[in-house]
This record gives sequence, C-alpha cells and structure tokens, in this order.
Amino acid sequence: MLTFLGFLMIFIFMILIMNKKLTPLTALVLVPVLIAIVAGFGPDLGKMMKEGVKEIALTGVMLIFAILYFSLMIDTGLFEPLVNAILKAVGDNPVKTTIGTAILTTLVSLDGDGSSTYIIVVAAMLPLYKRQGMNPLVLTCIIMLAGGIMNILPWGGPTARVMSSLKLGHTEIFVPMIPVMLIGLAWVFLVAYILGVKERKRINKHGKYTRYNPQDIIGEADPALRRPKLIIINLLLTIVLLSVMILDIIPLGIAFMIAFCIASVINYPKLKDQQKIISKHAGNALSVAGMIFGAGIFTGILNGTGIMQAMGNSIINIIPQSWGGYLNIITAVFSVPLTFFLTNDAYYFGILPVITATGHQLGISPDVLGRASLVGQASHLLSPLVPSTYLLVSLAGVEFSDHLKFTLKWAIGSSIVMLLGALILHII
Repeated sequence: MLTFLGFLMIFIFMILIMNKKLTPLTALVLVPVLIAIVAGFGPDLGKMMKEGVKEIALTGVMLIFAILYFSLMIDTGLFEPLVNAILKAVGDNPVKTTIGTAILTTLVSLDGDGSSTYIIVVAAMLPLYKRQGMNPLVLTCIIMLAGGIMNILPWGGPTARVMSSLKLGHTEIFVPMIPVMLIGLAWVFLVAYILGVKERKRINKHGKYTRYNPQDIIGEADPALRRPKLIIINLLLTIVLLSVMILDIIPLGIAFMIAFCIASVINYPKLKDQQKIISKHAGNALSVAGMIFGAGIFTGILNGTGIMQAMGNSIINIIPQSWGGYLNIITAVFSVPLTFFLTNDAYYFGILPVITATGHQLGISPDVLGRASLVGQASHLLSPLVPSTYLLVSLAGVEFSDHLKFTLKWAIGSSIVMLLGALILHII
C-alpha cells in the first residue's frame, strides 16, 4: 500500500508540474500532504514536515546567500573578463558555445558543489546564449549532464555515501569508475555538439530565441553597481570562499552568509547601496528557497511515512530469483529510477545495503554493486528532489517542467552509455 501511495504521489506531482497546473513549490507541499492525509498519517504530518525542513534548512540558507553573493559579484563585474574571454574564443558560433559550456561545467564541477557550479557557469554562459539567440534550455541541459557525471567525484556526495554505507575506500569504489566517467563525459561533449548544430540550424531558419525571462537573476548588471577597481579583491574573496567550501572548514551556508556580508561592505559602503543589492535579488533568492523548503516537506513526508523505504524494497522484491546472477546489471539499471525518485541518502543508506546483502548470498562483491549503484547519478541531478535543480532553472530563467522534458532523454542516454562502458570494461 505504501509503495502504491509513493508512486501515486510522484506520478501526480510530475503530471501537475509538467503540464504546468501547479508551480513546483505548490506541488511539492500540497501533493504529499494530501496523500499522507488520505493514508491516515494526518496526526503525524506536523512532525514529519518539521523534520524534513530541518534536514534541508542549511541547504536552503546556503542557496539564499549563494544567490545573493554571486549576484553581487555579477553586479560588480567580476565575471566580465571570463565572459569576454569565452566570447572571444567561441565567437558567434553556437556549436563552440555549447562545447564551451560542457568544458567549463566539467572544470568548475571539480569543486564537487553543484550549486556553485550552476551559479558560476550560468553567470559566464547565459550572456553568450542571449547574444547569440540560443535557447537557454540547451544551457541547462548541458550543465546538468556534465554535472551529473562529475557528481560521482568522492567529494561530490553519492560516492562518499557508497563508501560509508559499504565501509569501502575510494580505491575500490571511485578509482575504477574514472574510465566510466570519461566515457560519460565523451557522451556529454557529443550531446553538446549535437545540440549546438541543432541550435545553429534553428537560428538560421527561424531566427534568434528571444523569450528570456526578464526576472532571471543572471541578467544585465546595473553599470552604477560595477566595481572594476575592486576586481582583484573580489576575486581573492571568492577564491577564499571556494577554498573554505572545498576544505569544509565551516558549513557552506554560513560561509556564504559571511562572504556576502563582507562583500557588501567592501563594494558598497553606503547603506542605501547595500539595501539596493538585497532588494534587487531578494525575490529570486526567496523563490529558490521556497522550492527548497517545499522539497524538504516532500522528502520529510516520504521518509516519515515509510513510503520511500517501501518503494525501494518493493522494486528490489520484483526481481525474480533466477535473475540473481545479473544483480550487478539490475542494480545499475534500477539505480536510474531509484536515484531519480528517492534521495541519495534513502537510496545509498537504505536500499543499497539490502542489495549488497543479497549480492553476498549470490557471490557478488559489494564493491561491484557499489559501483553499479553510481550509474544512475548521470540522471539524478534532474530529479525534482534535488534542491540545486531549482537553483539552475531559476538562474537560467526557464521552467522546471520545460527543463525536465528537454533534458530527460539526454540524461537517460548518459546512464545507458555509462552502463555499457562499465560492462565492456568489466567495472561492474
């Protein structure tokens, strides 16, 4: 029953947002609340939602101040030299622009943090897409595809969870996955080339894309807010901030909060200018934060009701015993929908141990299954349960539903390519 309710909840949610009947925030809150009430969990809803919001609170704080910080840096003109350099390199060529997007995302993603990657890459590339009249959905698609592959880095999250859950090291889980990641990145660059060619043909035939959201936060900066004389100081402050993030010295949300306050005082000593910066970008920060906390309620109810665990176990139980010898392939295939519909914590700490226990009885080693479980990460970042996804679409000024429909087939392609590569190389 719980499994049915879980899939019903996700089905209704996806239908509502893809058909644009509700905003993601509204759907994230109302759909699980209604399902939980129907299932008889009404008296416990408050506690479940509170726990879900608490779990995601620091992420919400981080995204609010990350938006404010990088928006401030965009206003100061910090990224202009990078944009100009990229523009000079790619010229007025959509194919070079899409490939440049893939290269930049891959490099920036080395820090392991999806949110900062989205902010930096969109800040650098969206102006180029606007000038060339390219569809911003191409930008979000390529960023997410490259980010999904790079998310497998040990400090990115899922790999660390696998190692912790199975009590294995990076040499057993991550190092063998490096060739698979390279194959996945080759696919991403191929997709970038294909999308670039399609955009060039579309522009030549139908003209430039002009339907940009005027409220997107990576827009044209106010010349009065530029601070070209402070570019070195702003760059050093940003490097320190990213170093703090990589070294995990303090929680990232707190780091962004402190960095934003310091940057505000340095660049805009006058109180009215500081207030102008906050009021200019507060709406975007609040919009993203609202969806983040909505996602917290969604996952809080999924976890609190036991629906998430039941969904994972039910999927495992439908596998016939005669297929046991192919558990590595089954794990890799099912990791795509499981990491899409479940959180990484639920999958890697709740479902993967069950899979590896089954594998132990069949003589399949845990490291093989651990690596197989990472194949689905190529599609994971597209999930509506990933908070940073809402940041990406907000930055680029596109609808989540449009992004999902545009990117889904390419993301599934990434998973298929990585699966085939892992099988051919005998990594899983």
